[in-house]
Amino acid sequence: MCDTFVAVNEATADGSVILGKNSDREPNEAQPIVRVPATEFAPDCELRTTYVTVPQVRRTRTVLLSKPYWIWGAEMGVNDAGVAIGNEAVFTKAKREADPGLLGMDLLRLALERAGDAEEAVAVITDMLATYGQAGNAGHTADMQYDNSYLIADPSRAVVLETVGREWAVSRVDGTRSISNGLTLRGDFDAASAGLQGAKDIAGEHSDFLYTRFSDSAKRQCRTRDALAAVAGGIRVADAMALLRDHGEGGQKPSWTPAAGLFGQTVCAHAGFGPVRVSQSTGSLVAQLRPEGSTVWLTGTSAPCLSVFKPIWMDTGLPDLGPEPDKYYDSSSLWWRHEDLHRAVLSDYANRAATLRERIAAIEEELQTQTTVFADAYGPDTRAERAALTARAFAVAARAEREALAQLRQRPAPPRRHLLYRRAWAGFDKAAQRGTES
Repeated sequence: MCDTFVAVNEATADGSVILGKNSDREPNEAQPIVRVPATEFAPDCELRTTYVTVPQVRRTRTVLLSKPYWIWGAEMGVNDAGVAIGNEAVFTKAKREADPGLLGMDLLRLALERAGDAEEAVAVITDMLATYGQAGNAGHTADMQYDNSYLIADPSRAVVLETVGREWAVSRVDGTRSISNGLTLRGDFDAASAGLQGAKDIAGEHSDFLYTRFSDSAKRQCRTRDALAAVAGGIRVADAMALLRDHGEGGQKPSWTPAAGLFGQTVCAHAGFGPVRVSQSTGSLVAQLRPEGSTVWLTGTSAPCLSVFKPIWMDTGLPDLGPEPDKYYDSSSLWWRHEDLHRAVLSDYANRAATLRERIAAIEEELQTQTTVFADAYGPDTRAERAALTARAFAVAARAEREALAQLRQRPAPPRRHLLYRRAWAGFDKAAQRGTES
């Protein structure tokens, strides 16, 4: 389960377009940050996506992605033209196709690699959808098949694209918009495929009630929608980060813990016991899109409430983040190294998270101040400085996490509460071949 939102130019404090997303996947489904440079290809080249092969284009764009380690596509990303996309799993009445096609995440990456603006991204996704369909298992350890919706933005606009099988409808965004794991379009769309043209209520007619209901998508979508509306006209990057860390009304209490409850999910998602709370926010993104150039803030780690958003620019590359993670614990990879801290905090969240959040806030405040220097200076003259700031951001975050983990390991073991929750996380650790020292 995921949440994606956008604020277009008139809704932000500085006239940029800001897109944010939490990618919610299984707790051990590591999600690396990947930068793929623009590439020229010979004629008649083919491209292998997660399940199917498609014709390659002559030239692809540079893309910065946050993606499940085992999937070709991505949950979210930005390209060198300032196109940013986040997708959502949506559950519809469309009949599942027997043969694998493109995953929704494959469609997202294809659009980023090939599109120069939001309109072109819509065309890439809808053309590939009509040709190959969206089908195949998108689950990590369990079979999970679904349709997809997208928020697609560039420095001057944003659109919502929702799909039902191979059918689709698109709606332009005015002000702010948020989507979650349910269809939202009714008769309020600007264009559609033949099968949805003239529809009076796409969401009402095509949603699968059971899966949509238990995803808690309506509650989360209302939460992000209302939060954006409350600050529309002055939305900043910091507001987007705060919203991705949202734990609902109950999360504002000092005693709040993700260990309580077997049902329900918040924007900042935490896995728990049972068949409903199986998703964890495994990666988070905030993209600030300007015509001059875009600043992308990524965690590269799970649990945005316990992670630092680090600034990255499309033309600077990435620092050494260690080996790309997979489903097994590897302390040399960024994603799994952060899991040591994340899972130590989860053992006594209410008492352990507050101090860490204070450290994160201080780091991010300084990073956001430093990035304002480059607001109108994205060119080659500042490339080395921006690359150095990105490297410093990852290093400072890593050092703060190491220090916080060392302090937690010196404290007495937390009280033994929430038996089912502890059992669930013990199972996740065992599956990842990870020790449980905290």
